[in-house]
Amino acid sequence: MTRIKRGYIARRRRTKIRLFASTFRGAHSRLTRTITQQKMRALVSAHRDRGKQKRNFRRLWITRINAVIRENREKGVSYSYSRLIHDLYKRQLLLNRKILVMCAIQPLLARSDKASSWRWARDTCKKNERTRV
Repeated sequence: MTRIKRGYIARRRRTKIRLFASTFRGAHSRLTRTITQQKMRALVSAHRDRGKQKRNFRRLWITRINAVIRENREKGVSYSYSRLIHDLYKRQLLLNRKILVMCAIQPLLARSDKASSWRWARDTCKKNERTRV
């Protein structure tokens, strides 16, 4: 009986999986069985957390809007997040929460001393991104 050399398909599949898991630590990047398990786990986590990320950002935006609204309570204006959203719907002003936060926080950033340091950090990050490419 002649010896049959194995094909390249299985090796190609394994190298593809290894490339995916190349940043994993320990045996999770070296052993084929653990690589496949960790790949499945990573993909499941990524899928789950994409939905979670949307919820978390919405919660963050709502919290920030509420904080900005309630800051004005000291000035004698009593208002809440729920009433603001209700009034926006009544007046048919269709702004999503992300845009509302950007509009609400922009003046606060301009006032604070942290704004200048924030701008400096943002500009240096942009410069670093340009030099890396």
